[in-house]
Amino acid sequence: MRYINYNGTILNESSPVIGASNRGLRYGDGLFETISYKKGHFVLIEQHLNRLWQGMEMMQFELPKLFNRAFVSEQLKKLVSKNNDNPARVRLMVFRSDGGLYDPENMKPNFIIQSWPLLTATNELNGNGLDLCIYEDARKTCDAFANIKHNNYLPYLMGALHAKKHHFNDAVILNQEGHICDSTIANIFIIKNNCIFTPALHQGCVSGIMRNFLIEALPSMSYEVLETSISVEMLLDADEVFLSNAIYNIRWVKSVESSLYGFAETQKIFYQLTKTNPNIIC
Repeated sequence: MRYINYNGTILNESSPVIGASNRGLRYGDGLFETISYKKGHFVLIEQHLNRLWQGMEMMQFELPKLFNRAFVSEQLKKLVSKNNDNPARVRLMVFRSDGGLYDPENMKPNFIIQSWPLLTATNELNGNGLDLCIYEDARKTCDAFANIKHNNYLPYLMGALHAKKHHFNDAVILNQEGHICDSTIANIFIIKNNCIFTPALHQGCVSGIMRNFLIEALPSMSYEVLETSISVEMLLDADEVFLSNAIYNIRWVKSVESSLYGFAETQKIFYQLTKTNPNIIC
């Protein structure tokens, strides 16, 4: 039997916990974090909680005094221990309760925590490069909420379904200007002439935890990292492409559409990071 944590209570994962009037269900009125648990600790947990708190402030949640970072951390640990998952992928969703569009019952956060065993080795670079497509049917808006992980995820959802239908591993999501935003589950980095580029936050990408870690770590490894606008043409003309997220760290991309890429620098970056940051790239 597996369990969830609903507002601090451990329940069977099949237990119904919300009703038809829930604002999270009706309007996507909430946000989430996906956190990696390895070797007895939550990887980059402070950064995850900082992003969560930033998002809750932007979405005008009213936090009870006891709903603090220490409380949330304890609730995460309680569920992982109950499910006996190590390593694990842990998802924390925060959402408002019942109410209509203009009259929420209250502004306080509810939460659901789920965990799953992490079966894929994340301390190794993926042996087979990923094949990506470019998803054209929905564009992500570069608004004030673009960088947080809110529950309004339609471009990513439809991009993922498009990739699966056409037998790709993932899809590249574009912003309203037609520039590269991110993939459906990861941030994008490209390498060209030994310089690393990634979409700037004003381009609408999620402010990924692993993305931000890499931006800080790569200069110490003698790489120049530029946060900028990346066109589709720049992506297709890159020497190498890799993705980053909090669960899989770094994954190298073999192709986007008909463009093929190498992986020598990506491999070098990955293995150097495993040596210098064993508690993060683990």
